[in-house]
Amino acid sequence: MRIDIITVLPELLESPFKASILKRAIDKGLVEIHLHNLRDYTDNSYNQVDDYQFGGGAGMVLMIEPIDKCITSLKAERAYDEVIYMTPDGRTLNQKMANSLSLLKNIIILCGHYKGVDQRVRDTFISKEISVGDYVLSGGELGAAILCDSIIRLIPGVLNNETSALTDTFQDNLLAPPVYTRPSNYKGLKVPEVLLGGNFPKIEKWREEQALERTERLRPDLLDEIDM
Repeated sequence: MRIDIITVLPELLESPFKASILKRAIDKGLVEIHLHNLRDYTDNSYNQVDDYQFGGGAGMVLMIEPIDKCITSLKAERAYDEVIYMTPDGRTLNQKMANSLSLLKNIIILCGHYKGVDQRVRDTFISKEISVGDYVLSGGELGAAILCDSIIRLIPGVLNNETSALTDTFQDNLLAPPVYTRPSNYKGLKVPEVLLGGNFPKIEKWREEQALERTERLRPDLLDEIDM
């Protein structure tokens, strides 16, 4: 998979891809991350990529011209499955969406900034708009990092144990069951006996029951989408 990220702050996105699972995926050649500084695509002598909005109002808006040049340049080199715009008013990212995006080959992610982008960008170039929650960030960079993490960890070969991602919270619209590790008894706080007996069918049944109980208690809205 190749992910091209367009941003006015590429330095903000360098660190997330230099550690842990994302770095491992890049080192294995399973994913390519390319950061594109939007200021490299402007002819303005001050490297300006934003301007005041027509009609007045507070906040600067990213201009269409440098975004057009960047996206057009990338598309001239390869086909892209999605051109994604990170924005608070997009569709909220969920596990089903991450699963679907992880199957794609080439993705462009445009990070909003300031007051957002010229609406003509959204109307002309964007195929999917994604939000990471009902709140506003200073820019789309952190949201893009979250999106990339949620996608890349699902690519086969990225995780040491590929079944790990299949048992994550939300994969089956249930919260994950509680997990425990050594010691089995810490200051009187004991691990459930069923997990220590080695009866795997019984353990699996316990986990299913715990997942359902936690979901009913903490996120009952998820159960509306499950065929019980």
